[in-house]
Amino acid sequence: MEQDSLPTEIILSHPRQSLGKIQLDSQPQPGQQVHIDGRTYRILERHHHYQYKVGGYYLNKISLYVQSVDFPEETTFLEGKWVIGDITCKYNARSEILRCAVNPNGPCEGCQYYEPIEE
Repeated sequence: MEQDSLPTEIILSHPRQSLGKIQLDSQPQPGQQVHIDGRTYRILERHHHYQYKVGGYYLNKISLYVQSVDFPEETTFLEGKWVIGDITCKYNARSEILRCAVNPNGPCEGCQYYEPIEE
């Protein structure tokens, strides 16, 4: 095993089932997306599993808990990340996971709660 490549188990959160194991060259963060077998999943949690070897503990594998997502049409690249929803609304959460506080499932277009951001 290469030092930079870690075995990673992908686990669907609901219903709980393993989607398999893959090798990753990076350590993805919660909120990011991962693409597996043509499907897109959002990472909810990341768990590290360590193994003891002579000299100390070493990161042995990672488990990613994910949920299936459809890439929303209402996305904007803001401050280095893709956020969901209309960022001109004051209720937008500026998040990769949650659209807004009052209408989290959207859509933003025609939303009765829309209020523009005051500058």
